[in-house]
Amino acid sequence: MSQLIAISLTTGILSGIWGWIAISFGLLSWAGFLGCTSYFASPTDGAKGLAKSLLTNLSGVVWALVIIHGSSLINMEIAGYIMTALVSFCMCIQAKRAWLGYIPGTFIGACATFAADGNWQLVVPSLVLGGLFGYAMKSSGLWLHANLGQRDAQLLKQ
Repeated sequence: MSQLIAISLTTGILSGIWGWIAISFGLLSWAGFLGCTSYFASPTDGAKGLAKSLLTNLSGVVWALVIIHGSSLINMEIAGYIMTALVSFCMCIQAKRAWLGYIPGTFIGACATFAADGNWQLVVPSLVLGGLFGYAMKSSGLWLHANLGQRDAQLLKQ
């Protein structure tokens, strides 16, 4: 079994489980899939990639709240645009810190927060659990591939 097939198989199974968990606990299934996607797209693998994607996702939630609440302080439409410009700059420049160096992860967290109308209490657990599921999808697929590969190699020797 190829690595792609193994990861596809475990991702399919765990995606179904995530969907059930999200609905059962009133979480945002789509936000969880954003957290999962953030991990899969992270330039770093393993626990370090998970940590970086989760940290940047959560920083994006905070930045979105800054935009939402900051732009409401001034009763002018242009204030929201100015706030968005300034905060977007900050969302990118924070990547100077290695542990916040995954800019797409930051924007994923912000977009999820905007899509949920600022309901960070629902976005945060959905993103975090989604990221954990993404990690489980990939690591279990890699495990499956490695173990089936060893078994296939042993069968060929016989």
